[in-house]
Amino acid sequence: MVAGASSGIGAATAGVLSRAGYSLVLGARRMDRLHSVAAPLGAKAIPLDVTDRDSVASFCVDVPKCDLLVNSAGCALGLSEVADADDAEWRWMYEVNVLGTMRMIRTLSPALKTAPAGHVILVGSIAGYQPYAGGAGYNAAKFAVRGVAGALRQELLGTGVRLTEIAPGHVRTEFALVRFGGDRSRADAVYAGMTPLAAEDVAEAIGWAASRPSHVNVDHLRIQSVDQATTTLVHREGSQESTGAWS
Repeated sequence: MVAGASSGIGAATAGVLSRAGYSLVLGARRMDRLHSVAAPLGAKAIPLDVTDRDSVASFCVDVPKCDLLVNSAGCALGLSEVADADDAEWRWMYEVNVLGTMRMIRTLSPALKTAPAGHVILVGSIAGYQPYAGGAGYNAAKFAVRGVAGALRQELLGTGVRLTEIAPGHVRTEFALVRFGGDRSRADAVYAGMTPLAAEDVAEAIGWAASRPSHVNVDHLRIQSVDQATTTLVHREGSQESTGAWS
């Protein structure tokens, strides 16, 4: 199962897993986009809103067997400092990134534990390792995802279920466009003058982690473009100095 599969890392992951021979169940809110991803892969497309408990239950109820859950549903909103924080933006980021992760794992836990070699792969962010000014709301959510992953890894000990956190840096997807409310110029500026990761780069890492032998657990994997050193330190073409950016 791939959550957040209508675009970006989730859609690219669906392609990688399909080529690896997985039978796929894909979930997302935007069904038109989801069908366009699922149809060429012969995958099942089901509506999924990870912020809605009933939607998660409906997504999972018809698929009692689950060997692999890839949770790539996530988002950032805005770039406000804490003093100017918007309650609704912070709440939404926590709902999608943290509570959404919990709901998917909680609902699919029985199926994963009865699978021959169950595996949970969570898509986090380097923002869960390195905070930055203006990113506190997103930082808090992704630090929380990392906390969930660390605790869950211990809780799964002895069950045979593996747990992997993939933490990418800049990836050229709709991430920045969503963060800046559809402002294309602000979104494009994030990647200007540098080469970010592509969604396929992260998807290949997810596929690699999933393909390891069942006794091998890739606990966490941080992936960044060669042009990115930290969340805010990015080399830009034509500049001798690295400049600020956000992941």
